[in-house]
Amino acid sequence: MNKRPIILLLSILLSVTARMAAQDIASIAKSDPLIISGAIGTQNTFYHTSNGMGYASPLSTSLYANLNINVYGISMPFSFYYTGDNTSFSYPRFSFNISPTYKGWTLHLGQRSMSFSPYTFTMPFNGVGIEYRSQKAGLRFGAFYGDLRKAVNADPEDPSARAPMYRRTGMGVKVGYGTSRSYLDLYVFRGKDHLNSIDDYWHDQIFAQENVAVGLRGRLALGSHFSFSGNFGTSVFTTDLRSTVPEVDLVDKYNEYYDIRFSTLARFAGDVSLNTNWKHFSASLYYRLIQPDYTSLGVSYITNNYQSLGVNAGTNLGRFSLNGNLTAQSDNLDGDQLYTTRGYVYSLNASLPLDCGLNLTAGYNGYTQRQYDGAAVVPDSIRIHRTTSSFSFSPSYEFTNTYTNNNISISANYTRNDDLNPYATGESDVQTLAVGAGYSLSVIPIETNFSFNYSHQQSEGYNSQYSTDIYSLSSSRAFLESRALSATLTLSLISNTMSGSGRNTSMGGNIGLGYTFREVHSFSFSASYNRYVNTNIVEEIYLPSSRYSDIMCSLSYNYTFNAISIKRQTEEKAKENKKKYTITSDFTKAAREERRLKALEKRKLGGPRK
Repeated sequence: MNKRPIILLLSILLSVTARMAAQDIASIAKSDPLIISGAIGTQNTFYHTSNGMGYASPLSTSLYANLNINVYGISMPFSFYYTGDNTSFSYPRFSFNISPTYKGWTLHLGQRSMSFSPYTFTMPFNGVGIEYRSQKAGLRFGAFYGDLRKAVNADPEDPSARAPMYRRTGMGVKVGYGTSRSYLDLYVFRGKDHLNSIDDYWHDQIFAQENVAVGLRGRLALGSHFSFSGNFGTSVFTTDLRSTVPEVDLVDKYNEYYDIRFSTLARFAGDVSLNTNWKHFSASLYYRLIQPDYTSLGVSYITNNYQSLGVNAGTNLGRFSLNGNLTAQSDNLDGDQLYTTRGYVYSLNASLPLDCGLNLTAGYNGYTQRQYDGAAVVPDSIRIHRTTSSFSFSPSYEFTNTYTNNNISISANYTRNDDLNPYATGESDVQTLAVGAGYSLSVIPIETNFSFNYSHQQSEGYNSQYSTDIYSLSSSRAFLESRALSATLTLSLISNTMSGSGRNTSMGGNIGLGYTFREVHSFSFSASYNRYVNTNIVEEIYLPSSRYSDIMCSLSYNYTFNAISIKRQTEEKAKENKKKYTITSDFTKAAREERRLKALEKRKLGGPRK
């Protein structure tokens, strides 16, 4: 018995993705009853390199098909992908996600997300949730429960086992009231790992955790031009669910709500800001503090053990805008780290667009970092004291006349990194200059586009220098009266120079063709050639004898189709045609004849192209 059809069928079934997008129940009656559409295609690639270390297979072929079924606005896409380069089938995972809404209510089912405090919960969940937002009174609330991650129950005897993970579930509740000017929201989140979700062997190596986090976020408008906002979070976090419970009266008092153990920590995080907003000026003064070891199982990653104080301001005087920022940062809040790091971040950016087509932008960004004593004394010879400064200027000019559209752009950036330690020898000092220029031209009479770009980058460090110059020229044009045929051509030249190693040059080219037939069949072809020299950046040498070349060609085809569409007509059309729905399909004889007549008419009207 031939098992290949069965294996192929199983692969197709496994590759199915059914996902229902968010849908407003009140709008279902206005949606089209049924639309079934899809696409079938293939891509074939040939690749050859002379260095014998290619990053792609010499020959690769892929086939794909997708089908989208839309029922009253609910989309269910199915897809299948097969690659024939001796690797494997590739298919997306199965998922079911839906968030129907009705008036102010929203129901979440499947892999969904809800807006919570950034200190409590920010990741998606796989489960069920509900939200309500009153459009009149400003009342809002929500709740959810679901899995935050699946268990990875690795075999302890498998030498290549994946890192095990407990199954983690979470639940959350939020309630708030107010408008965009003044509001107050309360968030509560609880997450927990399940000990029995992985083998007991791993319990001594991977600790199961539990967490309750409470967040409070609000904003208070102070008149027409000022406001005060705050965002606070507190987290009770247990790093090991198997640790013992202390016999303390305080613990007995709260054990009804949360099991406090010897590994339980309580930490705080928050930020506040005072804001002012006028017609031509806005500013904000803010402070943020996140205690050491602050953790919430509902947040994938959060930087803790630091505080920052800053101010940002901006002005808008007509077309001219200017924005600036200054922030002071410091870590090691509890003094337990060996060393303390403090720094300043500052920036200033300006832009000015003019009626003549000229646009000017400029900016400065800087950072200063210093190291101080913490739990230990920092030796002066290794104490960090560093500054980084970056200047940028990017003017552009656009103009149009009867025959051409033109755009000219220039960019310049200078970055300097200095080690200010008095014992430093300059080995880590680096300065980089990057400049670029571009010109794009669209010739209207022949409907052809040209572009030229140049960039230069030069870096200087300790007894070393490296520079790169890149030139590229490209052109594109559409042919035929229907513009169904398009062509692009790109040429590039790269010149590299290293200190003490001379200069080497690499070059390349790419050509692309595309053709669309009867609006549903798309063909494309691309070919590229690159010739380059092997570079050993670590030893700062070129290997002139190691000159290589790469060739890549790709041919692809895509067919899109409308299997059937049952669409709702407008009231005017329905009265005129005496039909509530229109039914169309690409597979009927009438549809094929209509596409043939359209293509014939375009050829007759087109005539010879000038």
